[in-house]
Amino acid sequence: MKKDKLITIGIISLIFVFACLIALKFLIPEKSESSESQRQGGDRRNATTVRVAPVSAGTIENSVIINGEILARNQVTIYPTVGGKLVESFFSIGDRVNRGNVVAMVDPSRPGEVYSRSPVVSTVSGTVLLAPYSIGDTLTPQSGVYVVGDLSSLLVETNVPERFVASVRQGMRAVMWFEAIRGETFNAEVIEINPVLDPVTRTLRIRLRFLTPDSRIKAGMFATISLVTNRKVDVPVIQRTSVINTYGSWIVFIVDEDNIARRREVTLGIENEEFFEVLGGLELGENIVSAGQNFLSDGDFVRIVE
Repeated sequence: MKKDKLITIGIISLIFVFACLIALKFLIPEKSESSESQRQGGDRRNATTVRVAPVSAGTIENSVIINGEILARNQVTIYPTVGGKLVESFFSIGDRVNRGNVVAMVDPSRPGEVYSRSPVVSTVSGTVLLAPYSIGDTLTPQSGVYVVGDLSSLLVETNVPERFVASVRQGMRAVMWFEAIRGETFNAEVIEINPVLDPVTRTLRIRLRFLTPDSRIKAGMFATISLVTNRKVDVPVIQRTSVINTYGSWIVFIVDEDNIARRREVTLGIENEEFFEVLGGLELGENIVSAGQNFLSDGDFVRIVE
């Protein structure tokens, strides 16, 4: 009888142990899942606030900022045929001159010799832009008495640094602005390229024409020029503010459908003040963090604001 009682107690103990093991098996995962849910809930409550922008197709231009001077398109220097003293000057800066007009008189006489005065004749029609000599000055046949130009058609002359020379070509577009005309920009294109570089300044002289002439632009004005050296159309672009440079690598954070930030290394192409061209690492339409990414780590939850 006592032996049967011990057997019964042993069986009951075994059943109890098995019941405890089974209970633990179900309770532990449930507790783990609950903890994970609480952890995720806490992460979502502490999500980083960010702004996002999609990777989109667009046009991107790379440019160089240089300075230039406005010139008359047809600008000619008028020279005397003989050397001597300038005794008469018939025109001033801004006066209109016609081809064949006598613009000045030069007296080639020397001490002890008397010669007839020699006329200086304009070879072109236009406006007097420069008159560097005064009556009484001694001239040579290489002295330019006047510079005459056609102000009805202006151009821009500038010099491009050597490192950008390979990109310069006929028809390149440029945008320019003037201190005298604030708040406005003017479009131009390259029409003339010097075949050789200046050996002293290591620059290349080019000339541009205005696409839309404006009477407010005058010869002699100083222009600031943004010359487009590279232009790509319909390529993936992202905002400059989206990109972080980390130890020589370019990274961005994308946001997936669960509002989780994912770190992504990208390859970039040409750039300007606002955008980067994307060569690899991203697809069109992906949402990129454009503000707030400096506080992110891979896998963080984010809250998107407009």
